[in-house]
Amino acid sequence: MNAAEIKLDLFRRIDGLESSKLERVYEKIIGLLGADQQKGNTLSPELIEALDEALEASNKGKTHSHEEVMNITNAKYPNLF
Repeated sequence: MNAAEIKLDLFRRIDGLESSKLERVYEKIIGLLGADQQKGNTLSPELIEALDEALEASNKGKTHSHEEVMNITNAKYPNLF
């Protein structure tokens, strides 16, 4: 596919989305485009805090396997993945 075909395909796919899905896709696309343009730390303060808490819990031995985390996450947020 050339650039024009890719743009047209994306437009058609986006144009067919219902508004709630369109908003989620828009936020993700803007985030991806913004990440390409930003330099340095692109993490939000909330994400930094969550990562720090996770690292602290890990240092205290409070860990879970990847499989456990995925099972818990899928149960709590079934539409995430």
